[in-house]
Amino acid sequence: MKLDNHQGDLHSHSPEIPLKFVIEGKEYETFDQYKTGAELKQLAGIPLDTELFLSISKPYQDELIENEKQVNLARPETEYFFVKKKLQFFINDKPFTWYKQYIRGAQIRELGNIPAEDDIFLDIKEGWQDDQIFDDEVVDLARPGKERFFSKPRPTEVTIIVNARPHIWKEINISFEQLVVLAFGSYDNNPNKGYTVTYSRGWEPKPEGTMVKGSVVRVKNKMIFDVTATDKS
Repeated sequence: MKLDNHQGDLHSHSPEIPLKFVIEGKEYETFDQYKTGAELKQLAGIPLDTELFLSISKPYQDELIENEKQVNLARPETEYFFVKKKLQFFINDKPFTWYKQYIRGAQIRELGNIPAEDDIFLDIKEGWQDDQIFDDEVVDLARPGKERFFSKPRPTEVTIIVNARPHIWKEINISFEQLVVLAFGSYDNNPNKGYTVTYSRGWEPKPEGTMVKGSVVRVKNKMIFDVTATDKS
């Protein structure tokens, strides 16, 4: 008996026309009849711990697609997938979507292609000072309104006030010892000599505080330092 070499071709051939589906308003194509929830999320850059839904006609409820669930994309209608909980914000006037409540300064820098030598700020309403966002800082995007972040070149120098006298400072940080030198001209290591350094008008979340020997603080334009010397002998 002669075997038909073409037997099973229907199963081995991929269809000629790709299947179309939509995730978060963007159209995708595939020759795979089935995709898992995890595969759909990876395609659209959605974190795996974010809930993805398949749009279902009213009055029925939209279907939650778990990561391991297989979805048949060959059904007659185009499938529309969406995320219910998502947050929008802007970086230098360009819109972005984020699927988590919090975002780090470093992630804002990466998303917005902001160079390392530029500072990032959160736009605060007129009349108030914009909030500088450092790379290791965490921002809550779930607050009312859409956050607007912007970048600008880092200033090469700032003015700081030490014991009521202005000084030009060209570094990002200043140390306890450097402040003592600015205040008194030198730093005395004599164990009987003590210094106290306090500051105000600094960066949030700690705009004022006390410094100790060996510590550093990030400088800000017009930041105020008070340095006193005490003799323990």
